[in-house]
Amino acid sequence: MAQGARIPLPTDEELGERQREVLAAVPPLNVFRMLAGTRWGLKPFLQLGRAVLTSALDARRREIVVLRVAHATGAEYERHQHERLARASGVNDAEITAIAADATVVALDEEANFLCRVADEISRDVRLSDEALQELVERYGAREAAEVILLVSYYNMVSRVLESTRVPLEREPPADVEAMVPRS
Repeated sequence: MAQGARIPLPTDEELGERQREVLAAVPPLNVFRMLAGTRWGLKPFLQLGRAVLTSALDARRREIVVLRVAHATGAEYERHQHERLARASGVNDAEITAIAADATVVALDEEANFLCRVADEISRDVRLSDEALQELVERYGAREAAEVILLVSYYNMVSRVLESTRVPLEREPPADVEAMVPRS
């Protein structure tokens, strides 16, 4: 592909009525508009997003995981959007910098360092190591461990869609950070 190639964001005129309705119910983020341009992708994307965003993992730990996935996958759009959510969830700037470290994260508390390791292993190796999986289950139990794995996996998918389609950052992001979390 030529330099600067991208899949253009669909205009309202290019979308079907159902896609426009779903898009109107979510914050005006380019990631949602890009997915509205698929035949059936937006609504299931939002439903799965809501599931991972409302898991047992609290917002602070969740955003640490998402930021590490964004770092591991090089997804600038994802990083940019989730830095705002991370700050709103109590993650400070020093922690955000540590999460974006190239090497293994060791500057956070032990739990956050471990969650970054989980995000790294799944993002890099696809399969979580036996050691990390065992520790994840011991820490959180089977259900929450599966939710953490789903969270990491979902944001790996998101990063790949964002990077492959080259979704641009919004010129003016929503003022309300909480509005960025899909509710549909």
